Amino acid sequence: MAINWFPGHMHKARKEIAQVIDEIDAVIEVLDARLPKSSENPLVESLRKGKPVLKILNKADLADPVKTQAWLDFYNAQEGIKAIALSQDQKKLVQKIPDMCKLMVPTRANHDRPVRAMIMGIPNVGKSTLINALLGRRIAKVGNEPAVTKNQKRYTLKNGMALSDTPGFLWPKIEDVDSGYRLAASGAIRDTAIEYELVALYAAKFMLDTYPQYLETRYKLKSIPVGSDELLDEIGRKRGGLRPGGVIDRHKASEVLLHDMRSGKMGAISFETVAEWEIKWAEQERLRLEALALALAEAEAEAEANKNERTGNKPY
Repeated sequence: MAINWFPGHMHKARKEIAQVIDEIDAVIEVLDARLPKSSENPLVESLRKGKPVLKILNKADLADPVKTQAWLDFYNAQEGIKAIALSQDQKKLVQKIPDMCKLMVPTRANHDRPVRAMIMGIPNVGKSTLINALLGRRIAKVGNEPAVTKNQKRYTLKNGMALSDTPGFLWPKIEDVDSGYRLAASGAIRDTAIEYELVALYAAKFMLDTYPQYLETRYKLKSIPVGSDELLDEIGRKRGGLRPGGVIDRHKASEVLLHDMRSGKMGAISFETVAEWEIKWAEQERLRLEALALALAEAEAEAEANKNERTGNKPY
C-alpha cells in the first residue's frame, strides 16, 4: 500500500520553498519524536541544498526517551546536522534555538548579520506552536490537525533572526507501508486518507507487540488479547462501543485507541527505532544493487545481440 495525499497547497509550498531557499542560511526541520524517520520529508533533503539543518524531535514528552536518545545519536553523528529533543514546556531550550542556528552558520554570525532560517516539517508536528514559543506571542495559527498553515510567512525574532514559516507538506507518494500507517496513527495524515479501522488495527498490533503493559493499564485488561481484532473488540466493550444487541462499534473503538495514543494518555511510545530503519536501508540497498546488476546484464545482452545482428553471427 502506497499513500498518495498531496493537496494543492502542499505542491504550492514546495515550489515556493525552492524559489527562496537560496536566501536561507539554515533549515529548522521539525520532526515527531515518536516517528522521526517516518515524519522526515525526503523532499527537505533535496530542497535545503546542503544548508545546515537543526532537526527538532518535537513532542518528546510523548515519545519513549530511550528510543529518542538513539535517534539523537544517529542524527548528531551526521555532518551538517544537529538534533535536539523538545517538549513544548521546555521554554528555556526553545529560546536557545536561535543561538544554535547561529553556531551552524558562523560566517553570518561572525559578521554580526542576522541568521535567516526556514522552518519546515510535515503537517501536525508542532511547527506553529514552536514559532509562537520563539516569538513569545501567539502569531501562527495552531491546530491539532494536519495542514493548518496554508501560506508561507516570515517573522523577525527579538535577536534579529529572520524566520520563515512554511506550510506542512508531505511528499507525493509514501511508499513505505509502515511509515504510511505510522503517519496516519500519529495524526499527520487526515483520517480520511486511509480506512480508519485499518489504521487502528495497525496501531493495535504495534501496541500488542511493543507496549502491551500500557494496554493492560489503560484499559484495565485482565489478560492481553491475542490479536488486533480482539483488542479493538475489548476496547469497544470497555469504552462505550457497544451497539444494541451487543454488536461492537469498531469505529468507536478505533477512535478511542488512536486518541489515547495521539494524546499521550496511553503512555510515552515511539513507533520506530534506528535499528529497524537500518535493516530497511540495508534491504533497500540490496534491492538497488540487484536492480542495477539486472539492468547491466540486460544491457550487455542487448549489446551482444546487436553485435551479432550486425556481423551476421548467430548465437548457439
